[in-house]
Amino acid sequence: MGDYHAPLFLAWQLTNNCTGRCLHCCEESGKEFIWKDEMNREQALNLTRQIVSNGIAYVAFGGGEPMSSPWVWEIFETLTAGKVEIKIETNGLDLDDAACDRLKAMNIACVQISIDGATQAVHEKLRPGSGYKPAWEALERLAKRGLEPELVFIPTRINVQDAVAIYEQATKAGVRTFVTGPMMRLGRAAHAWDTLACSDEDWAEAVMGLKAGAAALKGPRLAVYPWGIQQEMKTRAESPQSMVLVVPNGRAKLLNALPFAVADLKTESLASAWPKVGAAWKSKEVQDFVRRAQTETDLLKHANECWDLVVAA
Repeated sequence: MGDYHAPLFLAWQLTNNCTGRCLHCCEESGKEFIWKDEMNREQALNLTRQIVSNGIAYVAFGGGEPMSSPWVWEIFETLTAGKVEIKIETNGLDLDDAACDRLKAMNIACVQISIDGATQAVHEKLRPGSGYKPAWEALERLAKRGLEPELVFIPTRINVQDAVAIYEQATKAGVRTFVTGPMMRLGRAAHAWDTLACSDEDWAEAVMGLKAGAAALKGPRLAVYPWGIQQEMKTRAESPQSMVLVVPNGRAKLLNALPFAVADLKTESLASAWPKVGAAWKSKEVQDFVRRAQTETDLLKHANECWDLVVAA
């Protein structure tokens, strides 16, 4: 990351608002969990303009539900005009025909929608408040417009046996990529880990089934993330990506698994925050946290907090 004057990639959790209360949510999102100090419209648009002026190539929007933000379309339009590519992680509830037409006109690079069950019962048990049928309908609308959506599947002990069946369904829905990987031990998933996480053996069996299914059906590209969150933390600490995470209140963080916040982008420029991100990765506080989290798993329950970390940039 030291090779660049600005991040190549920005992950932006636009809001913590969400209709869902997903059992395995990394961010502990929900309607009742909106942060009181989330960025307002002018603050969010100011950051958007800085993304363009700093030449950042790619922004991934998550949350919460990013499409629930009242100014999400203004942000998208500003980024699109500035030649910034956009990825959206959404439950699909807000992607009606008109919304999909707007995304097509913007030539959005990637839209990801989660499907976590081969049936409505399984999906909505894991994702109460999300909606199984609306998620599939949104995928189909996007595919119809040539936007080649991606389907995300998160394995748990409730749904791991559904992996291959969901892949088969995705083959018929025009999905470009089937994205999966181990459930991340963060947020609500961290608190429910002992009752929700599937075994390593069950996950390995599911991956074998998915690879066999992908070879036989020649359906969507299969993308299996190789690491759990602890290995990701260790790998990133050794060789950080050229990216920054922005959480709903505008704080700049290093990674969704780490609670450290190094700048407030409501009051500080993105350009001045970026060197602090690099310095923070090298700091004793971050390196010690990553090392300890390999065995002290309760540390992962702090991921969504913002601990002030003062570093010399």
